[in-house]
Amino acid sequence: MWTGIAFSALAMTAIVAVRYLATSGGFALLTRHVRPGYHTKLGPQIRREIGWSFASAAIYGIPAGVVAWGWQEHGWTRIYTGWTDYPVWYLPLAPLIFLFAHDTWFYWTHRWMHRPRLFRIAHAVHHASRPPTAWAAMSFHPWEAITGAVVIPALVFLVPIHVAMLGLVLLVMTVMGVTNHMGWEMFPRRLVHSRLGEWLITASHHQRHHEEYRCNYGLYFRFWDRLCGTDHGLSANI
Repeated sequence: MWTGIAFSALAMTAIVAVRYLATSGGFALLTRHVRPGYHTKLGPQIRREIGWSFASAAIYGIPAGVVAWGWQEHGWTRIYTGWTDYPVWYLPLAPLIFLFAHDTWFYWTHRWMHRPRLFRIAHAVHHASRPPTAWAAMSFHPWEAITGAVVIPALVFLVPIHVAMLGLVLLVMTVMGVTNHMGWEMFPRRLVHSRLGEWLITASHHQRHHEEYRCNYGLYFRFWDRLCGTDHGLSANI
């Protein structure tokens, strides 16, 4: 049993690390093309971001590996594989539930980590990226990484979700985590400034958090920022 768990945890850690390298690396290359010179003189910072991110990959990969092993070997979790196991209308609903729940957890833990003592202990690692780059998406102190690593593994025990829809959630989580830190806005202005864009977080919104710290705490949606009066709008610098 323990061998299987260890192998699954190592495999998931490798998958998370490779996913990070591929996604952050790909968007970093895109940044070099779109914003030549943006990464100039940021070599030491980027190396630190990659180092912290590899540590985070293990922290994210271990619980994910344990859950994956339990699902495959014992049927733990509420992940399902049959397209007709639940009504068709539920397929797109489950990812929205996951993303909103994750966003809620992230908003409150993120805001909590901006308390002075917690900021110095953990969150300062992430904010050491000045300016943030695509490599900073997983650049967390281990304590902060733990708060992010438990969410999806916990949700799969509570909310039924098709395995393909779970993959979609992980894709959105990865892409938004990276694109929100690129330092430039890749989405069309028409979307960012549309009614839909007023509720979604993109680089323009998250950049302002890295500029002012005490605002714009959300991950995917601006719901909690708007409700709690912490939404300061978009950055004027990207």
